Amino acid sequence: MLSEESAEIIRATIPVVGESLDTIATRFYEMMFSDRPELLDGLFNRGNQRSGEQRRALAGSIASFAGALLDNPHERPDALLTRIAHKHAAVGLTEDQYVIVHKYLFAAIAEVLGEAVTPQVAAAWDEVYWLMAGALIAMEARIYAQAGAIDGDTWRPWRVAERREETADVMSLVLAPIGDEPVPPALPGQYVSVRVRMPDGVRQLRQYTLSGHGTDGLRRITVKRVRGEGAPEGEVSNLLHATVKEGDELILSAPFGDVTLAGGEAPLVLASAGIGCTPITAMLHHLADTGSTRRVLLLHADRSEPAHALRHDMESLTAALPNGEKIFWYEDGERGRVGRIDLAEVEIPAGAVAYLCGPLPFMREARTQLIDGGVAPQDIHYEVFGPDLWLAAS
Repeated sequence: MLSEESAEIIRATIPVVGESLDTIATRFYEMMFSDRPELLDGLFNRGNQRSGEQRRALAGSIASFAGALLDNPHERPDALLTRIAHKHAAVGLTEDQYVIVHKYLFAAIAEVLGEAVTPQVAAAWDEVYWLMAGALIAMEARIYAQAGAIDGDTWRPWRVAERREETADVMSLVLAPIGDEPVPPALPGQYVSVRVRMPDGVRQLRQYTLSGHGTDGLRRITVKRVRGEGAPEGEVSNLLHATVKEGDELILSAPFGDVTLAGGEAPLVLASAGIGCTPITAMLHHLADTGSTRRVLLLHADRSEPAHALRHDMESLTAALPNGEKIFWYEDGERGRVGRIDLAEVEIPAGAVAYLCGPLPFMREARTQLIDGGVAPQDIHYEVFGPDLWLAAS
């Protein structure tokens, strides 16, 4: 709980701090990586550093947490924190690294805001930071314990049992565990981190949804090659596409992620666009494997049918559900419905729970249309690949 004295200071200073958070976050990363370049080896995503996504997500999370404390001083914003905690666990963040972040973050705040950072202001924001950090550390400890991890070490080798070319830019890797240790369970919708060594020797991590599984312990990830198109190319996705073959070994983390398919009998709306089909396909796998009789409405939008990764899985799994229905939209208009997702003439089941995954503009539009169609906002769940810029913009 934020003290009353600190709450008054935070309320008075949050406008100026909020306006400067992007600059503060930029300077924070510059200072930290200048002094501690080893943190880019196997922990921070340097692609997100170049694009600015990590900076904006950090600024957004701090602002959102501070705002939540002011709006509801007696409640902890667990929904916000749980998502961040799973992202941290997926890269193996440990308690001692919060001390490092604190050092450089507050040095950046002092540098950017100058004399505005009085001892009282610094103390108030320090309280906010450690309230957030303390809650995350506790959550991450529980997440690691559930994964059977010690000090964040959830890594183990897997063998590539099969490589499948899904589309021109998407491939799936079917993976088999190496060794006799039990495999941590995965919930439908969760992701794993893949750790690879880049040509320059630096290790990088990327998260990929477990898009399928087998009864023999096999798991599948589906990787889209990220092409530049005006931005830096995805260095890990391109490396995996160019080099990984059957028989190779990959280092994977345990599964993480808080956006997972909940039980119950409520109707489901599963909506995705592009490579956002991966967690949705995992949910369909689970529903089909368990013989679910729930009403399931599958909605997917893509550029074209050839570009639609995992299309055959989505079709066959939906067909296996006694109350399953699918609607596809393609921008090229050759198959399915033409254009982008449009729910104006789609009957949304009453009392439905919805899961969304895809580009942020798609999810914002789909969420608005689902609410207009009668879905309660609290029953709409979404997954973001990479830093949560929806949160950062909220």
